[in-house]
Amino acid sequence: MAKSEPVTARHVAIIMDGNGRWAKKRHLPRALGHQRGVEAVRRVVRGAREMGLEALTLYAFSTENWRRPEEEVSDLMSLMKRFILSDLDEFAAAGVRLKIIGDYKAFKPDVVELVEGAVAKTAANTGTTLAVALNYGSQDEIARAATKAAAKGAITPETIAAELDTADLPPLDLLIRTSGEVRLSNFLLWQAAYAEMMFTEVLWPDFTAEHLRQALEDFAARDRRYGGR
Repeated sequence: MAKSEPVTARHVAIIMDGNGRWAKKRHLPRALGHQRGVEAVRRVVRGAREMGLEALTLYAFSTENWRRPEEEVSDLMSLMKRFILSDLDEFAAAGVRLKIIGDYKAFKPDVVELVEGAVAKTAANTGTTLAVALNYGSQDEIARAATKAAAKGAITPETIAAELDTADLPPLDLLIRTSGEVRLSNFLLWQAAYAEMMFTEVLWPDFTAEHLRQALEDFAARDRRYGGR
């Protein structure tokens, strides 16, 4: 069978890994690695918008991240608040729609209020959707979706998919993980069933829009057969 025509990715997800190792390699505080990671988020979101991606999903805070030292969790929350306050106007003006997946309401009230305000401000935008995974775990998401599906009737792959946090997003095309680790870490397990995978040694603070562009070019050259031949 002839090779299929190149396809364009609509939805890309990224496991943003390597902030701590980036800082450690440079003998810098771990918090500075997270700050540089936020700068990478800015670059990549802008790049995704310019490249015409319909959706970009970023793994920002997992359900397992609560196990980190309290000071580090506090630093991450502060960075998230600063990011929303400093970048929201730019993204809103550029047509980016913010979406949250996961149980963000487990955070402190001031964080919840800020997140909900940002989501509301960008709700009518029709450009790239930036889905941020906050207090997210894929196994929890699937369990919640199955429970909702069961309450409505038959449990099938279709009824579960309709209840996932990402139900209003295009199917996941490409999942990228930075820093050289080769695992999904409880991220988008259902959605990644037939997604293409890409693992890079680049640490997240060093990841650029050009890295994203190269990943999209590599994706376009792949032959997606979805179990067929």
